[in-house]
Amino acid sequence: MMILKAQPQCTSRGLRLSSASFLLHSVASDAEAVYRMVNNGSGGELKESLSSSGIHLSKDLIDKVVKRARFSHANPLQALELYRYADARRGFYHSAFSLDTMLYILGRNRKLDLIWEVLIETKRKDDGSLITPRTMQVVLGRVAKLCSVRQTVESFWKFKRLLPPPPHSFFHTSASFNALLRTLCQEKTMTDARNVYHSLKHQFHPDLQTFNILLSGWRSSEEAEAFFHEMTKEKGLKPDLVTYNSLIDVYCKAREMDKAYKLIDKMREEDVTPDVITYTTIIGGLGLIGQPDKAREVLKEMKEYGCYPDVPAYNAAIRNYCIARRLRDADMLVDEMVKKGLSPNATTYNLFFRVLSLSNDLGRSWELYVRMLGNGCLPNTQSCMFLIKMFKRHERVDMALRLWQDMVVKGFGSYSLVSDVLFDLLCDLARVEEAEKCLLQMVEKGHRPSNVSFKRIKLLLELANKHHELNNLKQKMAIFSTEIQL
Repeated sequence: MMILKAQPQCTSRGLRLSSASFLLHSVASDAEAVYRMVNNGSGGELKESLSSSGIHLSKDLIDKVVKRARFSHANPLQALELYRYADARRGFYHSAFSLDTMLYILGRNRKLDLIWEVLIETKRKDDGSLITPRTMQVVLGRVAKLCSVRQTVESFWKFKRLLPPPPHSFFHTSASFNALLRTLCQEKTMTDARNVYHSLKHQFHPDLQTFNILLSGWRSSEEAEAFFHEMTKEKGLKPDLVTYNSLIDVYCKAREMDKAYKLIDKMREEDVTPDVITYTTIIGGLGLIGQPDKAREVLKEMKEYGCYPDVPAYNAAIRNYCIARRLRDADMLVDEMVKKGLSPNATTYNLFFRVLSLSNDLGRSWELYVRMLGNGCLPNTQSCMFLIKMFKRHERVDMALRLWQDMVVKGFGSYSLVSDVLFDLLCDLARVEEAEKCLLQMVEKGHRPSNVSFKRIKLLLELANKHHELNNLKQKMAIFSTEIQL
């Protein structure tokens, strides 16, 4: 029986959809064109290119370009040139996303002075309303990574001068205090964060989130319990699921599983239902005390309580077997995951890569990598580093180049980290043509090679009398001229 297809009718809704699709495509293509200008231009050239392009610099377009600049590690000064060029246009206002992303790019490239210049410019234009707790955390995160705790706290207070006056400012609220504490937890130590908490807590208003931020990572369960007591008894705050999960995590890392189980019982008494994170933490704790089989039973137990394991839960159980070098049991859990409709992710594969790397098993590592791609799972940077280091140890240029080409084509992994090991291998074996080709691919993607790698390849080209290739390479590298010596 033939099914007749209805002829498409041109409706106003269809026209609207077509117009919307066209606009989305237009913004995407314009964003790509502007990104190429940012990536290839320099100084006044960029302004001239933008001015003559006729491209309308909308807020959405700038969002897309700065996002691309962040993830492709584009030249930070060129990205800032675009940001300021757009900001100077009449009636244009950046989004909070563009501001935070631009600040992240500058911070990652150690341009801290420029961060404060941009923030001051932002305050002048819109009275600082674009500056949010997230902005504060982005900036403080980069400062904390490069500077001391004291300098991080000083930077925190600098935000007070950038924000609107009370009551419109969020500075003296728990949101800003929590941003500072979360940054210190991530970039410094929990001890640093807690010391700052005790020195500043009387000037702010700690809330439940404040305690949840600080509760994890204690060196001893006694210290965590004392902090828990301050929160519940002195401050009168009622613990939530996050609070309990944090304390259970402390117990599990301290290998005090009896306390962890008792706390789960207390949760149920207070009608706080354990979730998949609770059980995943327990699985990890059982692995630490050498009980991978008991941890596997937790996967079944949690189902009885109506909580179904997800990929991280399975990964925790798989990790236990990998640590015990019981790869067959780990494999069986992967099969079980797949049967449950869950897809192994890069973390799953990395658990196996780690064991194979420690045993220097090149063959099985390569088989696993091929299977990983075949299953549609892209490696992450950790996967790539396990592999490229093993390829270097075995001097397998063919495998290293295959991994690199997959990265270029499929867009995974860190070019900067992988390239250092790759170029070491190629230069050690005097594979000058392959080294030059890979470096050019990297530069064309907007990624800057390290000074050491560039100098080694430059020397190889000079020794091989490849002056034309070297000049071509220098021209391509000109966009990084302020950060790398040609």
